[in-house]
Amino acid sequence: MSGIADFTVRAADGSRVDMAGYAGRVLLIVNTASKCGFTPQYEGLEALHRRFEDQGLTVLGFPCNQFGAQEPGDAAEIANFCSLTYDVTFPVMAKIDVNGDDADPLFQWLKGQAPGVLGTKAIKWNFTKFLIDRDGQVVGRHAPTTKPEELVEAIERLLD
Repeated sequence: MSGIADFTVRAADGSRVDMAGYAGRVLLIVNTASKCGFTPQYEGLEALHRRFEDQGLTVLGFPCNQFGAQEPGDAAEIANFCSLTYDVTFPVMAKIDVNGDDADPLFQWLKGQAPGVLGTKAIKWNFTKFLIDRDGQVVGRHAPTTKPEELVEAIERLLD
């Protein structure tokens, strides 16, 4: 795989989403959960999406239940929670695994392109963030503790 455009993911409704459709956009890809201490980051992710969408940023959420079973709901429950609690308008995809044998191929690639601390590839928790440039290449991996607003300067550089 040479870039993000080579992947296909599943939307919350189960339909296939060709990542090539995001060509030329800056992406912030996040594994999310509805019942996590970091869940309030949805607010900051939505703020980034709204602030920079017209300049070429798309935030993509990928719900994951692998960390403390903090995303137990089905697609409808997740969508309802995101909409009613945080007024999320960015795409929230189908629930996936990000680690292990069943890890989504996109996340396998992301982890390989941007390993974590000490070169570890595994995602440690919900709300790990991957920043992708307009050419579809991973330019950064950010820990769950990194607040969305801390990524503003990096996003602005990629949008210029």
